[in-house]
Amino acid sequence: MVNAEDFIKRLEILLDYYSLSASLFADKLGVQRSGLSHLMSGRNKPSLDFVMKIVENFPEVDLYWLLAGVGEFPKTENQPHFFTRPTPAVNTNDVIKGTDAPDLFSVGKEVTESKSNAVDANLNSVLAADNKDIERIVIFYSNGSFKSYTSGH
Repeated sequence: MVNAEDFIKRLEILLDYYSLSASLFADKLGVQRSGLSHLMSGRNKPSLDFVMKIVENFPEVDLYWLLAGVGEFPKTENQPHFFTRPTPAVNTNDVIKGTDAPDLFSVGKEVTESKSNAVDANLNSVLAADNKDIERIVIFYSNGSFKSYTSGH
């Protein structure tokens, strides 16, 4: 959860850094001036759309700094860039208990046939217990593409 008071302080830092009035800042973002005024007064909380407009229009602003105050403003070249690409937060060991399940999202890892069979067996037992069939599996690649496999039944 974003602390609204701290977020407002960081907005004030942005306005000062870019020497912008609240009205000009709102115009540059393409938001209503009254909406920014309500946000700055603490009446409203920032929307995701508003936050993303800031990050898109001001490349020196790091999203993690804007939301949580972590990092630096303006961001430095060697500063880690958080939230630059959505990263799946999947721990296959939590999904399929009791196996040494492979990390499906790591590049270059080989899945041995024995591990694959163990995962298949465990998955089948989980599905049988839940009385569910797999309808579709989607694999997302690091370049933003994906492949979808659908069940043949």
